[in-house]
Amino acid sequence: MKIFPALCLSIAWLSSAQAADIGVVGLFPGKAVLVVDGNAPKIYAVGSSIADGARLVSTDSATATIELNGKRQTLTLGQHVHRSAVSANTSVTLQADGHGQFVAKGQINGGGSMDMLVDTGASLISIPAADARRMGINYKAGRQGRSSTANGIVNIYIVKLDSIKIGDIELHQVEASVHEGQLPIILLGMSFLNRMDMRRNGEQMILSKRF
Repeated sequence: MKIFPALCLSIAWLSSAQAADIGVVGLFPGKAVLVVDGNAPKIYAVGSSIADGARLVSTDSATATIELNGKRQTLTLGQHVHRSAVSANTSVTLQADGHGQFVAKGQINGGGSMDMLVDTGASLISIPAADARRMGINYKAGRQGRSSTANGIVNIYIVKLDSIKIGDIELHQVEASVHEGQLPIILLGMSFLNRMDMRRNGEQMILSKRF
């Protein structure tokens, strides 16, 4: 087990810890020594909760990855993160198209940018099967179901997306349905939208992350 020189670093860190919420002062395999809200350094295991809305996701020989309010930050030894810095800018403004609809550019599971139609009538994010295959989603391993659409009853598969990102907003482990019918575009449904504050301002819609 390789132990990093956390003790001398933590002494210097504590003098400025009040200015930061979470700081990395030591690293072990599968663990990190963190200073939280100016308190004494404490060892946290990967997967454990650090504070409200914060958990330790992973560590390696040089970094610790922390998920704070749904957004991941990778910190090196001696770095810190403010909660306000992570939660800032977690909103996106969409412009209505010529049909009065709102289409967002987004990424699923870290892939390329794709168009997603905001649809409050869809209970889940809905993905055409062809798009799911292109993204490498093994949707047939998901829970099978049926859905009523304008084109009739279609087969669907319920899956969990590792991540979905719209602008500065990123959510993890979000439920979605993959449709084998004629779905022309990804629908940004309520499994994403119910975690947003949605404000309409003329031809604009502002989505702000709530949690």
